[in-house]
Amino acid sequence: MRSADYLTALFNLEGKRAFVTGASRGLGLAFAEAFAKAGASVVLAGRKKKELEHAADSLRASGHAVSQVVIDVTDTDSVNEAIKTAESEIGPIDILVNNAGIQRRAPLESFTDADWNELMATNLDGVFKVSRAAVKGMIERRRGAIINVSSVQSALARPSIAPYSASKGAITMLTKSMAGEWGQHNVRVNAIAPGYFKTELNSALVADPKFSEWLTGRTPMRRWGEVHELAGAALFLASEAASFVTGQTFFVDGGITSVL
Repeated sequence: MRSADYLTALFNLEGKRAFVTGASRGLGLAFAEAFAKAGASVVLAGRKKKELEHAADSLRASGHAVSQVVIDVTDTDSVNEAIKTAESEIGPIDILVNNAGIQRRAPLESFTDADWNELMATNLDGVFKVSRAAVKGMIERRRGAIINVSSVQSALARPSIAPYSASKGAITMLTKSMAGEWGQHNVRVNAIAPGYFKTELNSALVADPKFSEWLTGRTPMRRWGEVHELAGAALFLASEAASFVTGQTFFVDGGITSVL
């Protein structure tokens, strides 16, 4: 096999089936698009039906094989039904991306129980519930790749987002634990920890000149990240190129965690 053909085969997702939560926009849609361009059939999963349909239509218009399913990652019945529906439509799930997440900002001493519980239910419990539902088939088939979306905040703290940081820090250890338990079944589990990217979740920060000035000065690459720059890490972790990689958290952050 020629070198070029070998490299293409390593990252080729032809015939693979991917399920991405929080996929109607932002990072989730970027992951879904990357997998579709690499040849995978992709299920976009999210809470809002109309947004999902719009996102799926945009990818289908480009010739990609995609479908969509409504899911509430905090609800076990919804999760189980979504996984069942997806596999009945496209076949067994080979790749799972746990991207669904929310942010709530407030000083920790005044953070409400309701906001804490909602954030943890989505950011942490959701990863557990969706992975639990999808991995059973992966274990039976002895193949699968799970990618959890963590954050630079799993390693760095900032005022007003302590619960979010705690949820993402927990993802790091949950990823390691999943890898430790499911590696024997040839199921790999890794995490991607994005830095600051221009997404809807960060729209208020992007629009804040003071924050953007601080961020670009703090980041070695001196800019915000663009969502398409996460595609390479996602494709690597989902593909045969990462066949012996599990339990790792990959920071895609412009170097912000590398400097003081």
